[in-house]
This record gives sequence, C-alpha cells and structure tokens, in this order.
Amino acid sequence: AYNIHVNGVLHCRVRYSQLLGLHEQLRKEYGANVVPAFPPKKIFTLTPAEVEQRREQLEKYMQAVRQDPTLGGSETFNSFLRKAQQETQQIPTEEVVLEVLLSNGQKVKVTILTSDQTEDVLEAVASKLDLPDDLVGYFSLFLVRETKDGAFSFVRKLQEFELPYVSVTSLHNPEFQIILRKSYWDSAYDDDVMEHRVGLNLLYAQTVSDIEHGWILVNKEQHRQLKSLQEKVSKKEFIRLAQTLKYYGYLKFDPCVTDFPEKGCHVVVSAGNNELNFQVRLPNEQIKEGSFKVTRMRCWRVTSSVPMSNGPSGSSPGKSSEVKLELAFEYLMSKDRLQWVTITSPQAIMLSICLQSMVDELMVKKSGGSIRKMFRRRVNGALRRSDSQQAVKSPPLLDSPDASREPMAKLSSKLTSVSLRGISHSSSATDVGANDFHGNYAFEGIGDEDL
Repeated sequence: AYNIHVNGVLHCRVRYSQLLGLHEQLRKEYGANVVPAFPPKKIFTLTPAEVEQRREQLEKYMQAVRQDPTLGGSETFNSFLRKAQQETQQIPTEEVVLEVLLSNGQKVKVTILTSDQTEDVLEAVASKLDLPDDLVGYFSLFLVRETKDGAFSFVRKLQEFELPYVSVTSLHNPEFQIILRKSYWDSAYDDDVMEHRVGLNLLYAQTVSDIEHGWILVNKEQHRQLKSLQEKVSKKEFIRLAQTLKYYGYLKFDPCVTDFPEKGCHVVVSAGNNELNFQVRLPNEQIKEGSFKVTRMRCWRVTSSVPMSNGPSGSSPGKSSEVKLELAFEYLMSKDRLQWVTITSPQAIMLSICLQSMVDELMVKKSGGSIRKMFRRRVNGALRRSDSQQAVKSPPLLDSPDASREPMAKLSSKLTSVSLRGISHSSSATDVGANDFHGNYAFEGIGDEDL
C-alpha cells in the first residue's frame, strides 16, 4: 500500500490493485495512446529492490497522469482520490453540519454529505449566504489553522480531489478550520463583487479583518478616515480607501527562512499584486524589503525532504512538521542574470498555488479574456468549470508512510505541474530533472522595457 499525503498530512492510502483499476478506467475513457504506461504486474513476491522499483514507476505514472491537462483534471482521477480519502479515513456517507468561517469570525453552518466535494460545499455556503451564482467563482474555500493571536495561517486552498468535511475532521484538531475568502488577485475585480449586497459584505468583512491583523498597512490619518467610514457604514468607500493602501489584497504567510540575500535569513513573505513581497531580517537585525515580480520568475518548483524513520517515532503520524517543504524560483535579477531564490516554509505549496493563480489571471487578461470565464458555469443544472479555466491544483504529496505501519512502501512525488519530491534540498538547477520545474508562460512576455 502507498500513502498519499497533502502538505504532509495523510490524504488517503491506496494499493497497487486500486491504482491499476484507475489506470484501466482511464484507458477505457481516453484511449491507450493518451494514458501513460502502467508498472506491470509481477507473478512472484517482490524483493525489496523490486518494491522500490515499483514505487518509482508508480511515482512517475502518477506524475504523468496529474500533469496531463485532460487526465489530471478529469472527474475519473479526482473522484478516485476523493473516494480513497473517504475510505482511508473510514468516514461513512451521511448528512452532517459543517461550519465554514467568514473573515469576520461569523460561522456559516451548512448541511452537506460527508462525501460532498469542494465544489458542492462552496455552492452550499454560497446558497446559504444568498451569493449569486455568477459571483460564486470569485470565492474559494481555504483550510486554515487558527493562531494564538486569533489570526489564520493558510494551509492550502481546498481542491477538487478532496472532501472538505473529511479533510478537516480527519486532522482531529479544532485549530484547523475552513474559511471563505476571495480567490482573485486583481483588485479591479472588486467592482464585480461589490455590485451585489452579499459580495460587498464578504469583501468588506475580509478587508476589515486584514487591516485588524496588520496585513494591510495603515497610518494614523488613514486609520482615522477608515474609522469614520466604518461608523457611517460606508462599505464601498471603505474598500475604495483600503485599495489605495500598501498590501491591500495580499495574503500574508507565516515567518519562514530564505537564502536571499544570504543563507538563513528570516523573512515574512506576502503574496499579491503579481509579486512575492519579502520583509527580510538580516543577520545584523536590519530589516530590508523587496519584491519579486511573478513575470520575472522563469520557473519555480516545490521540493520536499521526508526524513525516513526506522521504527515508530514519538511524533504523530502524518504530522506536517515531518516534511520539510521548499519553494525555489529562478528570478531575472537583471537583463542577463538569473538567480535561484529559495524559501523554506511549511506553506510552500500554498505559495506555489498563489504564484500559479497570479500567472493564470495574467494570461487570461493578456489573451483579452474575461476573468468571469475562469469561473463556474451551469451545464444542465450542474456546476462545471469552463474550458478556459486553468485549474490551480494543490498537489498531493505521495511520501513516506506513517511510522506505525512498517509494511507500507514509500511513494514521494507530485501529482501536478508543481513539483514535490523527496530529494535533498538544494537551490541549484542541476539536482532534479527538467520535468520537476514549473515553467512560467508569463515570463516569456518580458521585454527590455520591463527591465
């Protein structure tokens, strides 16, 4: 059996026979010439060397399937992962009440099935709030962990291959919750959201929350003006003023470590405005700030280092701290100088998803398309994403089994274009193959005038 982890937390456990069944179903639907080759069956018991060889072959197979736009985004593939998640966590299909947080701390209780996927739950929350169908796609559900100061640390955006109820309850920790937030970067789209009362209220609550938690920088005079608008309940004007403030619309991450400008620097990273913003604490305690534009990142990758255990350890199985995650991106520092920058953070996958979604927005805008096309459309009464949607997928991490189950084999990899591998960490471009890098199409549009 093989454990599939998401951010180091057990997502599901699958056997070779189950993966073979998935392969056969994909071949039936899409044809043998589309689906990659599957590791062959063996008649005799596998030797340890053969077990490792099969693990590597399965790893490559799952990579290939997930990276293929047709196969990786297919309902067959995603429903396989959802079903396996439910079976592994041994949660029967039944009606339950799920609490989803809003940015102002209000809890929305929705009645769903434990087997409802992310889209279903998002739709249920939107329906409870009376959010119109054409605005649902501007929002997403995020798995967060509440910190001691009442703020939230973002774990990941909930994806199409998981069941939100199972994802949050299987963690057995009340600190983990699901929150509804806007899921676009360009503040110009605020106008669409503010056209409707519920959209305006959600955006206002998120803006107030971000200011209260210090995510948006406010001076004394601006604070006074915002306070006055709050007292008048002038929500649109409040948001308009907030849009002019530094870090509006940014997602702030937990303090982590970077190798820029030198190794071992402590940094607070924020994502927004098509950039990663760094507030770096240098060894001499000096604070420096800088930004890395997504259009100047040639490529990036997420890598994982999974410490192997020879026996049961004291830590709990699937604990996220067991997996060391890094985001590395190659950046065009000047006209002819590329340099790798590495961030070591448990939120590396979330950072990567932010980069990808910024690129997706830029590419839609560049092609003259509308962001509304990136969102959901009704087809025969069922919600479906349009063909133009470049789904941003949080990759499951297939890695070492929990220490208490010794017979499990190791399967470490990525399941999407964002790379996740159990390799030794490095910021050089030579330690992993070309397929491990996520190429950035927005980078190709850079002209000399942009430098």
